Amino acid sequence: MSHPALVPQSVAVITGGASGIGLAAANHFAKLGLKICIADHDADKLARAAELLTYVAPGGSEDVMSLAVDVSHRNEIERLEAAVRARFGGADVLMNNAGIQPGSQMFGPPNGWQHVLDVNLWGIIHGTQVFAPAMIARGRPGLIINTGSKQGITTPPGDPAYNVSKAAVKAFTEALAHELRSTQGCAITAHLLIPGFVFTGLTSRGRSEKPAGAWTAEQTVDFMLERLGAGDFYILCPDNDAPRALDEKRIAWAAGDIIANRPALSRWHPDYAEAFRRHVEGT
Repeated sequence: MSHPALVPQSVAVITGGASGIGLAAANHFAKLGLKICIADHDADKLARAAELLTYVAPGGSEDVMSLAVDVSHRNEIERLEAAVRARFGGADVLMNNAGIQPGSQMFGPPNGWQHVLDVNLWGIIHGTQVFAPAMIARGRPGLIINTGSKQGITTPPGDPAYNVSKAAVKAFTEALAHELRSTQGCAITAHLLIPGFVFTGLTSRGRSEKPAGAWTAEQTVDFMLERLGAGDFYILCPDNDAPRALDEKRIAWAAGDIIANRPALSRWHPDYAEAFRRHVEGT
């Protein structure tokens, strides 16, 4: 089964759609017969991506549009929504996927933190608040997918700004799902995409070949579509290094820090290394 919004002639809007998971999703949606709008901040990459999509979309260039957008600015998302409405009549699928990971330190420059939060969190809030009311009013089955991260759940040390942004995306998307299902007549569902290790421009870090442990963006989107069809809210993606069983143990340990009153991030605390190993191995 597939999600009822993923049908021919539905309209999908994907931010961060010029590359990586966003472009892979746009490609899959186009193959399903949806009309596609990709948005990204890089106009050149965006133009190349849109051209590629015209060869996949059944209606060719008539079914594909693109717009250079900075998701951190609400007025640009409003411009995007107006352009989609003018071209295709509105949106049925919204994938808030744009994100950055430049790296951060706890006491690093505040403008670096601000930029990460503006894109990764406020980009999703802007996208949802601008697009969702009109999507609900259409009265058609719809879909909002927000791209989170496992780092927003287990919050490993090393990149606190990114972790904070993705933890907030999780909380926001959970609240969104509740709001949508509590809205009378609403046929829109919300879902949190939680990728594993995916080889994209965001994660390549100068590498030209995919590491053995990583999935491709296409594998990730295949899994996403499968789980959307199953009705999952938390789309927890494995990869070649971390099967779901390992992710579940890591997530359970992170939640257990609160329940057991252990030190914060005890998974990385030397005094708990042996206990965590036993937890993972089930011994």
